[in-house]
Order: sequence, then structure tokens, then C-alpha cells
Amino acid sequence: MPTISVITPVHGGSEPYLPDAHRSVAAQRLPDGWDLQWVVQEDGRTGGPLAALPDEPWISPGAGRAGGAARARTLALHRAAGVLTRTLDADDLLPDERTLARDIEALAAHPDLAWTVAPALDLHPDGRLVPGPCDPPPGPLPPELLVDGARVGVLPVMGTTFTVYTALLVAIGGWPALPAYEDVGPLLAAEALSGGLMQAEPGEIYRKHPGQSTADPAYHDAEEKATRMATVIARADALRRLGWKWQPEQPAVV
Repeated sequence: MPTISVITPVHGGSEPYLPDAHRSVAAQRLPDGWDLQWVVQEDGRTGGPLAALPDEPWISPGAGRAGGAARARTLALHRAAGVLTRTLDADDLLPDERTLARDIEALAAHPDLAWTVAPALDLHPDGRLVPGPCDPPPGPLPPELLVDGARVGVLPVMGTTFTVYTALLVAIGGWPALPAYEDVGPLLAAEALSGGLMQAEPGEIYRKHPGQSTADPAYHDAEEKATRMATVIARADALRRLGWKWQPEQPAVV
């Protein structure tokens, strides 16, 4: 029975958001014959976030030395049992009960494509849900659309809406060791090796709050930001120059 795995990094102090994330994942209604796995990885070993999780067989908890979201995600990757892997941050939400089903159905309908993304909705502290300003139209994405956007500082999608064949995610090495923008790394690498699809319906509710990493002044340091961007673009460009192409040997089916 095929499985879709959702990887969530979590650090000590973010426990208040984790129950909402759990409810949004637990509510998912997958196509017949599909299973769900939630891989939750603490960035550190405080034990606090994992203690907040219920003991359920579809949840795979783990912990490791603190090093940021990229390290936590990559440490969790070996536990991802799914043919597909999706990311979800601990303070974010899946918008509705068919979010993951749409990911599966999108890739099943396009067996030549290896990944999919979706619009994101920003959840503001006052409860407003605001769509992203740069969402591309739904359908198969033109080659290099995302990396070209990244080059000019306007990535048109959120990296945390990315669902990909796990085998491809492993092949590109998971998430790069960056303090931020790490979610864009595998997205641009996958685009360099395979085709992808933009969905019409939202794939994420991105919670805006003062404690999020993107609110940290260090996140907006111009020199670091340029370095982060250059790093993920350089890897994507290097992969593209190799001329490799990746397609699933056994495409998802519904």
C-alpha cells in the first residue's frame, strides 16, 4: 500500500503550534489504498515537542542535535517510508482535508512529472488569510520558471508546499545546510532534473507570528540572503548542466 510521508521539523518552544499542525495532518482524507505517515523531528533533544504528540502508529517521532530546520528535515528523511514526501512546518497548517489527496492525484494524473507545488495562504495574527502575490497559473510549469524567479529575488511559490517523489528527494541529498531558504534548495534541484506541476487549490496555510524564523532580523541580513540564494541556484544550475533527467519508475496511482 503506497504511503505519503509528511516531514515536520520542530524546535523547543514551538509546542503551542504543534497540536494545530497535528489536527490538520490527522484530518487528511487520502485516496483509497493510500496510507499517511507523519515524520516529526525535533531540532534538539529537549523532549518537549515530542512529548506533545499523541502516541499513534502513523506518527514517527525523532530527535537529533540542534542545527536548524534543514538538519532536522534531513535527519528525518531516512524514516520517510512514503513513495511521496511532503514538508510541513510545525507552525503551519494543511488548509483542508484533501490537501494531500490533491498532491497524490496531481502526480498520478501526470506520470511524467516528479513533483508538485500549490498556492499558499498567509495567516495573519488577526485571522486574515491572504493569498500569495506571485502564484503561477495551475498546470505543468515551464522549465526553469522557479529558478529564474529566484535569480531576480521573486520565487513565485512557497518551498513548503513542495511534494516530491521520495527517491528523487534522497537523490538530491535532502535539504542544504543553510540557516534559511533551505526549503527552496530541493525544489530548485528537482526542477533542474524533472518536470513539476502547479495546483489550483491552496496547499498550505503559512502562519505569520513574531516568533517565526523569517521575523528574525538575521533572516533579512543582505549578505547572508544573497549567499543563501546563490547557493541553491548554483546547485540547480550545476545539476541542469549535467543533463540528467529523473522520472519515477513507478508513478503514483489512484
